[in-house]
Amino acid sequence: MLGPYELNNIYCGECSELMRSLPDDSIDMWLTSPPYDSLRTYRGYTFDFESIATQLWRVTKPGGVGVWVVGDETKDNCESLSSFKQAIYFVEMGFNLHDTMIYEKNGMEFIRYGHTKYPGTFEYMFVFCKGKPETFNLIRDRNNIHSGSTMTGSLRSPNGTMKFSHSNGRKVGKFGSRGNVWRYNVGYMQDSKDKESHDHPAIFPEALARDHIISWSNPNDIILDPMCGSGTTCKMAHLLGRHYLGFEISDEYCQLAKHRVANVEMQPFLILPTSTEVKSEQLEIFPSTEA
Repeated sequence: MLGPYELNNIYCGECSELMRSLPDDSIDMWLTSPPYDSLRTYRGYTFDFESIATQLWRVTKPGGVGVWVVGDETKDNCESLSSFKQAIYFVEMGFNLHDTMIYEKNGMEFIRYGHTKYPGTFEYMFVFCKGKPETFNLIRDRNNIHSGSTMTGSLRSPNGTMKFSHSNGRKVGKFGSRGNVWRYNVGYMQDSKDKESHDHPAIFPEALARDHIISWSNPNDIILDPMCGSGTTCKMAHLLGRHYLGFEISDEYCQLAKHRVANVEMQPFLILPTSTEVKSEQLEIFPSTEA
């Protein structure tokens, strides 16, 4: 139990109210995507951002990480800047903005007639931390074209002098770490192979949730999604051997999320090693959602 809530469950209700019953400093990691201005109706529901942010700060453990996946609406030839305003608010509350990452959408339809700007093909993934991250499992899945060769190089010191890199003499590995721009296939049966997940208007790729959960948490950690929508975060947390807790204001989507998670609860966990790196061969559980 976590307060009045049983772990590995999804509860229907307004998330800032439900979070009030969670103990202080009780969540290892949270991952969520809020409504983006007026880009989606979400069955007419709105959200109280400041109340949600306040509760997320309170329930996050010291060293815990939160990932806020968000985009901006363009109206009257101007972007709303809601994403940046929200990021600043989180920082003013006490979170560190640990990283500003990009979720690049591969496979979007680029033809948008009548627009005076390039089509938007990315969203922000703001990574917040309460202090310094307690966990970071680096994902190494970038093919090194110089694999097997010997590293050479130098660095320029602040005073302008050059010095050899500490990596000099090391062998280049088969895989290098990925950057902070993550690219995923999107669209029907690309974000997820669950047909029912596409009944929700704004899902994000299962691989996105998987990769963040791997990066910022360890097995048996508690993962919260306060606006869990179709249940992607909860599903991936379960498959990765984490405990999950989901809140969702829409009863329709709450039932959808519960059903998706129930369909995988009998599957074995993918227990990844607790280490500073996770290699690409350990990510083969959901290759169909990779770019």
